[in-house]
Amino acid sequence: MGLSIDADALVVEIERYLAARVRTTAHPLVTKTTNELVAEALAQLDTAPPPQGEQAPRLRPPARILRRLPDWALSLPLMRAWHGGGRIIPAAENLELVALLIERHGWSQGTQRDEKGRRCIIGAQYALHRLGYGDVHTLREASAHLQDALGPEAGSYVVWNDQPARTRDQVLQFVRTAAANARKAGH
Repeated sequence: MGLSIDADALVVEIERYLAARVRTTAHPLVTKTTNELVAEALAQLDTAPPPQGEQAPRLRPPARILRRLPDWALSLPLMRAWHGGGRIIPAAENLELVALLIERHGWSQGTQRDEKGRRCIIGAQYALHRLGYGDVHTLREASAHLQDALGPEAGSYVVWNDQPARTRDQVLQFVRTAAANARKAGH
């Protein structure tokens, strides 16, 4: 009888321990879920810029090794597992993550990724895809929403990103508009 009670107590304790170790975020270093991060990023769109003299918080660039590795290395199973990949996400969430990636790690022109790890729109899309966030269908659907947000007369959003007068803020607003349109469309 005593052995049965001890075994039951041990199983309960083990289950508690394992439940506490379950990761609920896409990356082991992230303490919030993707939905919480996206909601937080979108909520910040409505806030005013910091007052004069007060600096905006600095975001850490991607790890040095990830900036140096070629993009194909992101699709290796170890890298995908490390970053929570293999997840099917809707186009709207993909575009919100593209904006978040550009906002946090920087924006580039004329190249998908520069030596500092900054990415253009398509470079951010490819990085998410290679890490396993969405599939080819997600990538195509997100690209269609970007193109629709730009309009038929403007040409390709890849070329639009690289125009000399383009700014990071314009790019972020454009990607977030496409994300909002995708969400409204149920994608």
